[in-house]
Amino acid sequence: MQLRSEASEVHSATGDAVRLVLVGLTAFLTVVDLFAAQALLPALSQHYAVSPAAMGTAVNSCTLGMAVGGLTVALYGHRIPRRMGIIFSLVLLAVPTLLLASAPTLAVFMALRIVQGVFMSAAFGLTLAYLGERYMAEKTGSAFAAYITGNVASNLVGRLLATSLAASAGLPATFVAFSMLNLAGAALVYFTVDRIPAGSCATCTQGVLAGARAHLRDPALRSSFAIGFCILFAFIGTFTYINYELLRAPLSLDMMQLGFVYFVFLPSIISTPLAARSVAVVGVRPAMWGGLTIAVAGLPLLLVSSLPSVLGGMVLVAAGTFFAQAVATGFVSRAAQDNKPAASGIYLASYFIGGLAGSAILGFLYESFGWAACVAGVALVLLLAAVLARYLHLTTT
Repeated sequence: MQLRSEASEVHSATGDAVRLVLVGLTAFLTVVDLFAAQALLPALSQHYAVSPAAMGTAVNSCTLGMAVGGLTVALYGHRIPRRMGIIFSLVLLAVPTLLLASAPTLAVFMALRIVQGVFMSAAFGLTLAYLGERYMAEKTGSAFAAYITGNVASNLVGRLLATSLAASAGLPATFVAFSMLNLAGAALVYFTVDRIPAGSCATCTQGVLAGARAHLRDPALRSSFAIGFCILFAFIGTFTYINYELLRAPLSLDMMQLGFVYFVFLPSIISTPLAARSVAVVGVRPAMWGGLTIAVAGLPLLLVSSLPSVLGGMVLVAAGTFFAQAVATGFVSRAAQDNKPAASGIYLASYFIGGLAGSAILGFLYESFGWAACVAGVALVLLLAAVLARYLHLTTT
Protein backbone atom coordinates (compact mmCIF):
# COMPACT_ATOMS: atom_id res chain seq x y z
CA MET A 1 0.00 0.00 0.00
CA GLN A 2 2.83 2.40 0.83
CA LEU A 3 4.53 1.77 -2.51
CA ARG A 4 1.25 2.35 -4.32
CA SER A 5 0.73 5.62 -2.41
CA GLU A 6 4.25 6.81 -3.22
CA ALA A 7 3.79 5.90 -6.89
CA SER A 8 0.52 7.84 -6.94
CA GLU A 9 2.23 10.89 -5.43
CA VAL A 10 5.04 10.72 -7.98
CA HIS A 11 2.51 10.39 -10.80
CA SER A 12 0.54 13.37 -9.44
CA ALA A 13 3.69 15.49 -9.08
CA THR A 14 4.76 14.59 -12.63
CA GLY A 15 1.32 15.49 -13.94
CA ASP A 16 1.41 18.83 -12.13
CA ALA A 17 4.86 19.59 -13.56
CA VAL A 18 3.69 18.80 -17.08
CA ARG A 19 0.62 21.02 -16.66
CA LEU A 20 2.78 23.90 -15.43
CA VAL A 21 5.10 23.51 -18.42
CA LEU A 22 2.06 23.64 -20.72
CA VAL A 23 0.80 26.76 -18.93
CA GLY A 24 4.18 28.45 -19.44
CA LEU A 25 4.30 27.40 -23.11
CA THR A 26 0.79 28.77 -23.65
CA ALA A 27 1.89 32.11 -22.19
CA PHE A 28 4.96 32.12 -24.42
CA LEU A 29 2.96 31.53 -27.59
CA THR A 30 0.37 34.13 -26.56
CA VAL A 31 2.68 37.13 -26.12
CA VAL A 32 5.69 36.18 -28.22
CA ASP A 33 4.73 38.88 -30.77
CA LEU A 34 4.59 41.64 -28.17
CA PHE A 35 8.26 42.43 -27.70
CA ALA A 36 9.94 40.36 -30.43
CA ALA A 37 9.39 43.16 -32.94
CA GLN A 38 11.45 45.49 -30.74
CA ALA A 39 14.55 43.55 -31.68
CA LEU A 40 13.77 44.36 -35.35
CA LEU A 41 13.54 48.12 -34.83
CA PRO A 42 16.75 49.09 -36.66
CA ALA A 43 15.85 46.91 -39.66
CA LEU A 44 12.26 48.19 -39.65
CA SER A 45 13.41 51.82 -39.47
CA GLN A 46 15.56 51.22 -42.52
CA HIS A 47 12.79 49.33 -44.34
CA TYR A 48 10.22 52.10 -43.86
CA ALA A 49 12.79 54.93 -43.99
CA VAL A 50 11.55 56.54 -40.76
CA SER A 51 13.12 57.82 -37.56
CA PRO A 52 13.74 55.64 -34.48
CA ALA A 53 10.99 57.46 -32.54
CA ALA A 54 8.41 56.96 -35.30
CA MET A 55 9.28 53.29 -35.68
CA GLY A 56 9.42 52.76 -31.93
CA THR A 57 5.94 54.22 -31.51
CA ALA A 58 4.58 52.09 -34.36
CA VAL A 59 6.09 48.86 -33.01
CA ASN A 60 4.88 49.54 -29.48
CA SER A 61 1.41 50.66 -30.57
CA CYS A 62 0.31 47.08 -29.87
CA THR A 63 0.20 48.15 -26.21
CA LEU A 64 -2.72 50.44 -27.08
CA GLY A 65 -4.58 47.46 -28.48
CA MET A 66 -3.71 45.45 -25.39
CA ALA A 67 -5.14 48.16 -23.16
CA VAL A 68 -8.40 48.09 -25.14
CA GLY A 69 -8.48 44.30 -25.12
CA GLY A 70 -7.79 44.15 -21.39
CA LEU A 71 -10.69 46.44 -20.54
CA THR A 72 -13.00 44.58 -22.93
CA VAL A 73 -12.24 41.22 -21.33
CA ALA A 74 -12.71 42.75 -17.88
CA LEU A 75 -16.18 43.97 -18.84
CA TYR A 76 -17.43 41.10 -20.99
CA GLY A 77 -15.15 38.16 -20.21
CA HIS A 78 -17.83 36.53 -18.05
CA ARG A 79 -19.81 35.90 -21.24
CA ILE A 80 -16.98 34.22 -23.17
CA PRO A 81 -16.21 30.48 -22.87
CA ARG A 82 -12.58 30.35 -21.77
CA ARG A 83 -11.25 27.60 -24.05
CA MET A 84 -12.89 28.71 -27.29
CA GLY A 85 -12.26 32.37 -26.50
CA ILE A 86 -8.52 31.74 -26.15
CA ILE A 87 -8.41 29.59 -29.30
CA PHE A 88 -10.26 32.13 -31.45
CA SER A 89 -8.13 34.99 -30.09
CA LEU A 90 -4.91 33.20 -31.05
CA VAL A 91 -6.22 32.18 -34.48
CA LEU A 92 -7.31 35.76 -35.17
CA LEU A 93 -3.96 37.02 -33.85
CA ALA A 94 -2.23 35.08 -36.63
CA VAL A 95 -4.02 37.20 -39.27
CA PRO A 96 -2.50 40.65 -38.52
CA THR A 97 0.82 38.95 -37.75
CA LEU A 98 0.85 37.43 -41.23
CA LEU A 99 -0.23 40.73 -42.84
CA LEU A 100 2.72 42.51 -41.23
CA ALA A 101 4.92 40.62 -43.68
CA SER A 102 3.56 42.80 -46.49
CA ALA A 103 2.47 46.00 -44.73
CA PRO A 104 3.07 48.70 -47.38
CA THR A 105 3.30 51.77 -45.15
CA LEU A 106 4.12 52.67 -41.56
CA ALA A 107 0.47 53.58 -40.91
CA VAL A 108 -0.68 50.13 -42.00
CA PHE A 109 2.07 48.52 -39.92
CA MET A 110 0.94 50.50 -36.86
CA ALA A 111 -2.73 49.59 -37.37
CA LEU A 112 -1.86 45.91 -37.63
CA ARG A 113 0.19 46.11 -34.43
CA ILE A 114 -2.81 47.62 -32.61
CA VAL A 115 -5.03 44.77 -33.83
CA GLN A 116 -2.38 42.30 -32.69
CA GLY A 117 -2.52 43.87 -29.25
CA VAL A 118 -6.30 43.44 -28.98
CA PHE A 119 -6.15 39.70 -29.69
CA MET A 120 -3.03 39.11 -27.57
CA SER A 121 -4.68 40.83 -24.63
CA ALA A 122 -7.93 38.90 -25.09
CA ALA A 123 -6.07 35.58 -25.04
CA PHE A 124 -3.97 36.78 -22.09
CA GLY A 125 -6.96 37.88 -20.00
CA LEU A 126 -9.05 34.81 -20.74
CA THR A 127 -6.14 32.53 -19.86
CA LEU A 128 -5.68 34.27 -16.50
CA ALA A 129 -9.40 33.83 -15.85
CA TYR A 130 -9.15 30.15 -16.81
CA LEU A 131 -6.21 29.57 -14.46
CA GLY A 132 -8.07 31.17 -11.57
CA GLU A 133 -11.10 28.94 -12.21
CA ARG A 134 -9.27 25.73 -13.09
CA TYR A 135 -6.74 25.39 -10.28
CA MET A 136 -7.42 24.89 -6.60
CA ALA A 137 -6.32 27.66 -4.23
CA GLU A 138 -3.09 25.93 -3.18
CA LYS A 139 -2.03 25.47 -6.83
CA THR A 140 -3.15 28.81 -8.24
CA GLY A 141 0.10 30.53 -7.22
CA SER A 142 2.20 27.96 -9.07
CA ALA A 143 0.01 28.23 -12.16
CA PHE A 144 0.28 32.01 -12.26
CA ALA A 145 4.04 31.82 -11.65
CA ALA A 146 4.37 29.44 -14.59
CA TYR A 147 2.34 31.80 -16.78
CA ILE A 148 4.43 34.83 -15.79
CA THR A 149 7.62 32.87 -16.40
CA GLY A 150 6.38 32.01 -19.89
CA ASN A 151 5.81 35.71 -20.52
CA VAL A 152 9.35 36.53 -19.44
CA ALA A 153 10.73 33.71 -21.60
CA SER A 154 8.94 35.18 -24.61
CA ASN A 155 11.04 38.33 -24.23
CA LEU A 156 14.22 36.29 -24.57
CA VAL A 157 13.32 33.62 -27.10
CA GLY A 158 11.03 35.86 -29.15
CA ARG A 159 13.70 38.51 -29.66
CA LEU A 160 16.39 35.94 -30.36
CA LEU A 161 14.19 34.16 -32.89
CA ALA A 162 13.15 37.43 -34.54
CA THR A 163 16.70 38.68 -35.07
CA SER A 164 17.90 35.27 -36.27
CA LEU A 165 15.10 34.96 -38.82
CA ALA A 166 15.45 38.55 -40.00
CA ALA A 167 19.19 38.12 -40.53
CA SER A 168 18.87 34.84 -42.38
CA ALA A 169 15.51 35.04 -44.18
CA GLY A 170 14.42 38.69 -44.12
CA LEU A 171 11.63 40.64 -42.41
CA PRO A 172 8.64 39.14 -44.31
CA ALA A 173 9.65 35.57 -43.44
CA THR A 174 10.02 36.60 -39.80
CA PHE A 175 6.40 37.71 -39.52
CA VAL A 176 5.18 34.61 -41.38
CA ALA A 177 7.02 32.44 -38.86
CA PHE A 178 5.49 34.29 -35.92
CA SER A 179 1.99 33.83 -37.37
CA MET A 180 2.70 30.11 -37.38
CA LEU A 181 3.61 30.36 -33.69
CA ASN A 182 0.23 31.99 -33.01
CA LEU A 183 -1.54 29.07 -34.69
CA ALA A 184 0.63 26.64 -32.73
CA GLY A 185 -0.58 28.35 -29.56
CA ALA A 186 -4.20 27.88 -30.65
CA ALA A 187 -3.54 24.19 -31.32
CA LEU A 188 -1.89 23.76 -27.92
CA VAL A 189 -4.89 25.31 -26.17
CA TYR A 190 -7.28 23.11 -28.19
CA PHE A 191 -5.60 19.93 -26.97
CA THR A 192 -4.69 20.93 -23.39
CA VAL A 193 -7.25 23.39 -21.99
CA ASP A 194 -10.37 21.99 -20.33
CA ARG A 195 -13.82 23.18 -21.32
CA ILE A 196 -15.01 25.70 -18.74
CA PRO A 197 -18.25 27.47 -19.71
CA ALA A 198 -18.70 31.20 -19.46
CA GLY A 199 -20.50 32.55 -16.44
CA SER A 200 -24.09 33.68 -16.63
CA CYS A 201 -24.86 36.94 -14.87
CA ALA A 202 -27.23 39.55 -16.20
CA THR A 203 -25.78 42.29 -13.99
CA CYS A 204 -22.08 41.38 -14.22
CA THR A 205 -21.17 44.24 -16.55
CA GLN A 206 -22.93 46.73 -14.32
CA GLY A 207 -21.15 45.22 -11.30
CA VAL A 208 -17.77 45.49 -13.02
CA LEU A 209 -18.37 49.18 -13.82
CA ALA A 210 -19.37 49.89 -10.22
CA GLY A 211 -16.33 47.96 -9.03
CA ALA A 212 -14.06 49.94 -11.35
CA ARG A 213 -15.28 53.21 -9.87
CA ALA A 214 -14.70 51.87 -6.36
CA HIS A 215 -11.18 50.73 -7.27
CA LEU A 216 -10.30 54.16 -8.67
CA ARG A 217 -11.38 55.73 -5.37
CA ASP A 218 -9.01 53.46 -3.42
CA PRO A 219 -5.63 55.27 -2.94
CA ALA A 220 -3.66 52.03 -2.70
CA LEU A 221 -5.15 50.54 -5.86
CA ARG A 222 -4.92 53.87 -7.66
CA SER A 223 -1.20 53.94 -6.84
CA SER A 224 -0.73 50.38 -8.06
CA PHE A 225 -2.33 51.29 -11.39
CA ALA A 226 0.04 54.25 -11.73
CA ILE A 227 3.01 52.04 -10.80
CA GLY A 228 2.04 49.64 -13.59
CA PHE A 229 2.06 52.61 -15.99
CA CYS A 230 5.56 53.57 -14.81
CA ILE A 231 6.97 50.04 -15.03
CA LEU A 232 6.15 49.42 -18.69
CA PHE A 233 6.98 53.06 -19.53
CA ALA A 234 10.50 52.40 -18.24
CA PHE A 235 10.84 48.92 -19.72
CA ILE A 236 9.66 49.88 -23.19
CA GLY A 237 11.78 53.02 -23.23
CA THR A 238 14.91 51.13 -22.29
CA PHE A 239 14.56 48.08 -24.50
CA THR A 240 13.22 49.94 -27.54
CA TYR A 241 15.93 52.54 -28.05
CA ILE A 242 18.90 50.61 -26.73
CA ASN A 243 18.69 48.54 -29.92
CA TYR A 244 19.94 51.55 -31.88
CA GLU A 245 22.77 52.17 -29.41
CA LEU A 246 23.92 48.56 -29.66
CA LEU A 247 24.23 48.82 -33.44
CA ARG A 248 26.08 52.14 -33.39
CA ALA A 249 29.75 52.79 -32.64
CA PRO A 250 31.48 52.08 -30.34
CA LEU A 251 29.50 48.86 -29.69
CA SER A 252 28.75 48.23 -33.40
CA LEU A 253 26.91 44.90 -33.16
CA ASP A 254 25.33 43.26 -36.18
CA MET A 255 21.77 41.87 -36.28
CA MET A 256 22.79 38.33 -35.36
CA GLN A 257 24.86 39.56 -32.41
CA LEU A 258 21.95 41.76 -31.36
CA GLY A 259 19.80 38.66 -30.99
CA PHE A 260 22.22 37.03 -28.57
CA VAL A 261 22.22 40.19 -26.46
CA TYR A 262 18.73 39.27 -25.29
CA PHE A 263 20.03 36.48 -23.13
CA VAL A 264 20.01 39.35 -20.62
CA PHE A 265 16.42 38.27 -19.91
CA LEU A 266 17.53 34.84 -18.70
CA PRO A 267 18.10 35.89 -15.05
CA SER A 268 14.59 37.39 -15.00
CA ILE A 269 13.10 33.95 -15.67
CA ILE A 270 14.65 32.86 -12.37
CA SER A 271 14.06 36.01 -10.32
CA THR A 272 10.47 36.86 -11.30
CA PRO A 273 8.83 33.84 -9.59
CA LEU A 274 10.57 34.91 -6.33
CA ALA A 275 8.48 38.08 -6.10
CA ALA A 276 5.56 36.46 -4.27
CA ARG A 277 7.90 34.86 -1.74
CA SER A 278 9.66 38.20 -1.18
CA VAL A 279 6.34 39.92 -0.48
CA ALA A 280 5.47 37.22 2.05
CA VAL A 281 8.80 37.73 3.83
CA VAL A 282 9.36 41.51 3.79
CA GLY A 283 6.02 42.98 2.68
CA VAL A 284 4.81 44.57 -0.52
CA ARG A 285 6.44 48.00 -0.20
CA PRO A 286 9.98 46.79 0.58
CA ALA A 287 9.67 44.19 -2.18
CA MET A 288 8.56 46.85 -4.65
CA TRP A 289 11.35 49.20 -3.60
CA GLY A 290 13.83 46.35 -3.95
CA GLY A 291 12.79 45.63 -7.54
CA LEU A 292 12.82 49.30 -8.52
CA THR A 293 16.24 49.80 -6.87
CA ILE A 294 17.69 46.96 -8.92
CA ALA A 295 16.30 48.51 -12.11
CA VAL A 296 17.62 51.99 -11.30
CA ALA A 297 21.04 50.56 -10.41
CA GLY A 298 21.34 49.22 -13.94
CA LEU A 299 20.70 52.55 -15.68
CA PRO A 300 24.17 54.15 -15.27
CA LEU A 301 25.74 51.04 -16.79
CA LEU A 302 23.75 51.64 -19.98
CA LEU A 303 25.75 54.83 -20.56
CA VAL A 304 29.17 53.18 -20.42
CA SER A 305 30.85 52.56 -23.78
CA SER A 306 31.57 48.93 -22.95
CA LEU A 307 29.49 45.95 -24.02
CA PRO A 308 29.88 44.02 -20.72
CA SER A 309 28.74 47.08 -18.76
CA VAL A 310 25.76 47.67 -21.04
CA LEU A 311 24.76 44.01 -20.84
CA GLY A 312 25.03 44.13 -17.05
CA GLY A 313 22.80 47.20 -17.00
CA MET A 314 20.24 45.48 -19.23
CA VAL A 315 20.18 42.46 -16.90
CA LEU A 316 19.49 44.68 -13.89
CA VAL A 317 16.81 46.78 -15.59
CA ALA A 318 15.02 43.68 -16.89
CA ALA A 319 15.20 41.77 -13.61
CA GLY A 320 14.12 44.79 -11.57
CA THR A 321 11.17 45.79 -13.73
CA PHE A 322 9.87 42.23 -14.14
CA PHE A 323 10.17 41.70 -10.38
CA ALA A 324 8.31 44.96 -9.68
CA GLN A 325 5.64 43.98 -12.20
CA ALA A 326 5.08 40.65 -10.43
CA VAL A 327 4.81 42.44 -7.07
CA ALA A 328 2.33 44.98 -8.45
CA THR A 329 0.19 42.33 -10.15
CA GLY A 330 0.00 40.29 -6.95
CA PHE A 331 -0.87 43.38 -4.92
CA VAL A 332 -3.79 44.27 -7.19
CA SER A 333 -5.16 40.74 -6.89
CA ARG A 334 -5.00 40.84 -3.07
CA ALA A 335 -6.08 44.45 -2.56
CA ALA A 336 -9.21 44.18 -4.70
CA GLN A 337 -11.57 42.40 -2.36
CA ASP A 338 -14.46 42.52 -4.84
CA ASN A 339 -14.70 42.74 -8.64
CA LYS A 340 -11.18 41.47 -9.21
CA PRO A 341 -11.67 41.38 -13.02
CA ALA A 342 -12.31 45.14 -12.99
CA ALA A 343 -9.17 45.78 -10.95
CA SER A 344 -7.08 43.57 -13.22
CA GLY A 345 -8.54 45.22 -16.32
CA ILE A 346 -7.74 48.73 -15.08
CA TYR A 347 -4.23 47.67 -14.07
CA LEU A 348 -3.49 46.05 -17.44
CA ALA A 349 -4.91 49.04 -19.31
CA SER A 350 -2.73 51.43 -17.29
CA TYR A 351 0.28 49.16 -17.72
CA PHE A 352 0.01 48.95 -21.49
CA ILE A 353 -0.82 52.65 -21.94
CA GLY A 354 2.36 53.32 -20.00
CA GLY A 355 4.26 51.31 -22.58
CA LEU A 356 2.89 53.39 -25.45
CA ALA A 357 3.60 56.63 -23.57
CA GLY A 358 7.12 55.50 -22.83
CA SER A 359 7.75 54.72 -26.47
CA ALA A 360 6.53 58.15 -27.62
CA ILE A 361 7.96 60.39 -24.87
CA LEU A 362 11.31 58.66 -24.52
CA GLY A 363 11.56 58.44 -28.30
CA PHE A 364 11.27 62.23 -28.43
CA LEU A 365 13.98 62.58 -25.77
CA TYR A 366 16.20 60.10 -27.62
CA GLU A 367 15.96 61.88 -30.94
CA SER A 368 16.13 65.41 -29.51
CA PHE A 369 18.74 65.04 -26.77
CA GLY A 370 20.34 61.60 -27.12
CA TRP A 371 20.56 58.33 -25.26
CA ALA A 372 21.61 59.89 -21.93
CA ALA A 373 18.40 61.95 -21.85
CA CYS A 374 16.35 58.84 -22.60
CA VAL A 375 17.99 56.99 -19.69
CA ALA A 376 17.41 60.00 -17.42
CA GLY A 377 13.72 59.91 -18.34
CA VAL A 378 13.57 56.23 -17.41
CA ALA A 379 15.21 56.99 -14.06
CA LEU A 380 12.70 59.73 -13.23
CA VAL A 381 9.73 57.47 -13.97
CA LEU A 382 11.14 54.64 -11.84
CA LEU A 383 11.71 57.08 -8.98
CA LEU A 384 8.10 58.22 -9.34
CA ALA A 385 7.03 54.57 -9.04
CA ALA A 386 9.08 54.28 -5.84
CA VAL A 387 7.27 57.30 -4.38
CA LEU A 388 3.89 55.84 -5.33
CA ALA A 389 4.83 52.58 -3.61
CA ARG A 390 4.42 54.36 -0.26
CA TYR A 391 0.68 53.98 -0.71
CA LEU A 392 0.77 50.20 -1.15
CA HIS A 393 -0.44 49.57 2.38
CA LEU A 394 0.82 46.44 4.06
CA THR A 395 -2.58 45.83 5.64
CA THR A 396 -4.02 44.95 2.21
CA THR A 397 -1.43 42.26 1.41
